[in-house]
Amino acid sequence: MSEPPTETPNLDDALFPGIDRDRLFAAATAPHPPRILLLYGSLRPHSFSRLAAEEAGRILVRLGAEVRFFTPSGLPLVDDGADASHPKVRELRDLVAWCEGMVWSSPERHGAMTGLMKTQIDWIPLSEGAVRPTQGKTLALIQVSGGSQSFNAVNQMRILGRWMRLLTIPNQSSVPKAFQEFDEAGRMRPSPLYDRIVDVMEELMKFTLLTRDRADYLVDRYSERKESAAALIARVNLSAAT
Repeated sequence: MSEPPTETPNLDDALFPGIDRDRLFAAATAPHPPRILLLYGSLRPHSFSRLAAEEAGRILVRLGAEVRFFTPSGLPLVDDGADASHPKVRELRDLVAWCEGMVWSSPERHGAMTGLMKTQIDWIPLSEGAVRPTQGKTLALIQVSGGSQSFNAVNQMRILGRWMRLLTIPNQSSVPKAFQEFDEAGRMRPSPLYDRIVDVMEELMKFTLLTRDRADYLVDRYSERKESAAALIARVNLSAAT
């Protein structure tokens, strides 16, 4: 059996030190409760995506999280004359900066997440100044449907979570025929569908506790270290020449 090749001439050794096990398995842990932000994708008075998010929030509180909700009423459309100074946009972005994990709960409408859900996600920037507000944070996904079981909305949101560099957990929840799953008081009835939401929130908490203190290291990228080094060299050379 031949030995695997080990030559890596294209790597910059100074920027590729290998895995720092001390940083990856750091013993220091933040003492505060995990901070979880919940977003939902419908403004109907009896919004099942909001009710599902509220059930998820109750479970998270039981698990020891600090939970906040963003109410999307009044959030403007992207590119419709509003900017980051709009109070609802600022509120959303401040909550995203505050949180260490998120839950996105959307109805499935026309085979996709709702426009309101996408609008909230579109207002969250990939970068704000020198900060990437979503990078390295955890994400759990829930969808509710009026008809039979579907995973279109959670699959779409999973793509968006990856694009925004969120650590999207493997488990997810899809609630079909949601009108049958909630009582008159808006509470979810006991069922395997409710149990799945419990499963997802447990997993979200575990991943958040495991990753929040080392998120910066987990998403540290060789290509970006290389790009930053090149920018620093260019800046230093420019300063020396002036």
